[in-house]
Formats: sequence, C-alpha cells, structure tokens
Amino acid sequence: MIRTAEDEAANPKYAHVERKRRWLVDRSRRPEIGDAPHALIEDRYINDSRLRLRRMTDSVSGAVTHKLTKKYDAADATARAIVTTYLTQGEYDLLAKLPALRIVKRRRPLDWDGNTFSLDVFEAALAPLELLEIEWPDDAGLKAIASPPWTEREISHEKDWQGGALAARKQEKEK
Repeated sequence: MIRTAEDEAANPKYAHVERKRRWLVDRSRRPEIGDAPHALIEDRYINDSRLRLRRMTDSVSGAVTHKLTKKYDAADATARAIVTTYLTQGEYDLLAKLPALRIVKRRRPLDWDGNTFSLDVFEAALAPLELLEIEWPDDAGLKAIASPPWTEREISHEKDWQGGALAARKQEKEK
C-alpha cells in the first residue's frame, strides 16, 4: 500500500517537529542591534500550496543557501511538523518560476536572558515590522522562556503573523 499526502498530513513520517515561539517587537524598546552580521532571507510562498522556497545569503561570507520547506498544520502552532530539503541553484531557479508571494527580511541573532533569539527585520512593504522568535528542542524548555520585556505581545498562535499570511498581507505577487 502506498502512502498518500493525506497520510503524511495526518502522521508525518519524513518530517521533524519544529518548536518555536514568536513575538511582535517594540522597536523603541529593544536592544540595539547595530550592524550585526545577519542572513538576508528571501522567501517565496508558492501559490495554492504550503510550500516555501527560501534563499538565504550570509552577510559576512556571501554564502548562499537554497531550501524548499513544507510546514504542516497543527493544533499547537508552537510545535509543527516541518520538512525541508536543500536545493542546488538550478533547482531553486526552476522552482522560483512558480507563482508566489514574496517577502524579504534580515535575520540577526539577539542574545537576551541567556538565550539566543532570532530577530527578523522586514523590508519593502512590511517595513518597519520586526518579529522575534526562538526555537527549542523540547516543549517544557520552550514554554519556560520568558517573553522579552521589549516585545509587545506573543504571536505564536496567531495565524495572521505566520510567513505566508504576512506575504499575502502585503500582496507583492511575483510570477
């Protein structure tokens, strides 16, 4: 018997669980980031799918990474099954021809209270939006992390703040 897309959605076999919390940042109160090293992230949320095509460029080395990711729906948005594959430039170029919604952001590490968070600073139509996130290997540890005092509120469970929804919000369609 073959495994179907419905089987995979109900019980992901080839995915791992990504545990993550996210916050809306109050830029006026957050720690200074200066010109810290970052990754330029260009995401393409492929139309009519749950697929994200990503190009990441390291600000220090110039190294470029290409990935294709699928995140599954989950009752708990802080623990979602996710599957990612790394792509060659040619594979990326081929998939980048698909119609998609695009967002661009710069991701910087930000240390606070003994933890390293990721600060996403959005560009173009989403500027000056800033979101903070942290990934953790287990649920208990993730829940124990205090919300940084320079955030407005936690948005981990709000679908309107997920990447695909942000891309749709700004309506920057590309073909």
